[in-house]
Amino acid sequence: MAVAFVLLVLSVAAPAAFATQHIVGGSSGWTQGVNYATWASSQTFAVGDTLLFSYDSSHSVDSVSQSDYNNCNVNSPQNSYTGGSTIISLPSLGTMYFICGTPGHCQSGMNLAVTVSAGTNGTSSPGGSQSPPPPPPHHASAATTLGNFGGKMFLLLEFSLLVVAFVGFMA
Repeated sequence: MAVAFVLLVLSVAAPAAFATQHIVGGSSGWTQGVNYATWASSQTFAVGDTLLFSYDSSHSVDSVSQSDYNNCNVNSPQNSYTGGSTIISLPSLGTMYFICGTPGHCQSGMNLAVTVSAGTNGTSSPGGSQSPPPPPPHHASAATTLGNFGGKMFLLLEFSLLVVAFVGFMA
C-alpha cells in the first residue's frame, strides 16, 4: 500500500519536473532588434513551462492585456518587472502578452505573444535553451538535466512502476 502511495505522488509530481524554461529571444535575450514573433513560432509553450527574460536596466518586462499589446500601451501593465532577469510561469492555457515598458521599445518590436498549450513538453526548440546567465538552481528544469531521452525513460519507468503497483494492489 505504501508503494502505491509513493507511485501516486510521483505520477502527480512528474509533469512539473519536465517543464521547459524558454530563454526569451535565445542568446539575444530581451532587447531591441530581435523578432520575437519568429522566436516564439519556433517554440512549443506548455502549461507548467517558464519564460526567462534576460535584459539590461534600460528595459522592463510588462505583462499586458491583448488590447494593450496591440496598441503598445505601457501605461497600465498587469505586472511590471525590472532587474535584468525575470522568470514568468505559464500556468494555464491561452495567450499571454508581454511588452517592454520603456517608451518606444514596444513600437520598435519589443513585444511577445505566447500561446500556451496543454500539458508539459520536456523539450525545447532551437533557441530555447541557449544561455545568457543561467537561472537560479531552484528554477532548473529536470528536462534540461536529463535530456529528452532521459525524461522519456523516467516517464516510462514511472508508468511501469505504477502498473506493477496497481496490479499488486488489486491482487
